[in-house]
Amino acid sequence: MLKASHKIELAEMLPHGDSLPLSNGEINFLWWFIQGGIMCPATRERLCKGWGMCERHAWGFVSVEAAFRRGYMHGPAILYEDVMNRAEAAFDCHGPLQMLRSRRNIRERGPCMMCEMGYGPHSKGNADQDRLEKGRDLSELKAMARETMPFWQKALCGRCAGNDSPGRCRRHLMEDLSHGVTMDLSPHARLVAYIADHIRIYAKSFCWGYQGTETEEDAAALISAIGWCSGWHTFLEMME
Repeated sequence: MLKASHKIELAEMLPHGDSLPLSNGEINFLWWFIQGGIMCPATRERLCKGWGMCERHAWGFVSVEAAFRRGYMHGPAILYEDVMNRAEAAFDCHGPLQMLRSRRNIRERGPCMMCEMGYGPHSKGNADQDRLEKGRDLSELKAMARETMPFWQKALCGRCAGNDSPGRCRRHLMEDLSHGVTMDLSPHARLVAYIADHIRIYAKSFCWGYQGTETEEDAAALISAIGWCSGWHTFLEMME
């Protein structure tokens, strides 16, 4: 996790990566996806194996969900609860081969679902102008991010944010491990466990009888989970 000295303001975060807005084809796909496709067991299994989707489509998915559901993030919360449970288990290995096993455990087992289907920045689709404008509206996600910022900042990857924080997203942690960088994995395991603990509470808060039990720290875990799994560049660019 970031120490207090590593906390930064949004204006200081360096934007990088594949920026939004989403194309008509991407919004058209995600519109139908959030209607129930995400709950298909085969789809959920595929998403878990791929740690969600690529960076562009992971943030695109959650931004579309936020826009059309007015910040009601039930689907993403359930998905990333599953994904972070898997992440927590990935670090449950010990001994001299710990780093090798952890690197193997956190690699994706398949391509991004949307990329494999050919969706990208120039994809054409059938979304009308109203749906297109709504799907590109980042205000709900930005509002959630601002409210929960003190908590998701703890999970920021130093490489993605362009600072000297030792925190790493999954992809940059894999890079370090692949290059033979010797490190203590316990801070990374603690961060994953922290995110997993809070996203469980957040996901449960959508269940009958538990509404309103989540805190801002719990809600921040959704942003932290996506950032850890897929990277932070696009999110920081969205917030710029």
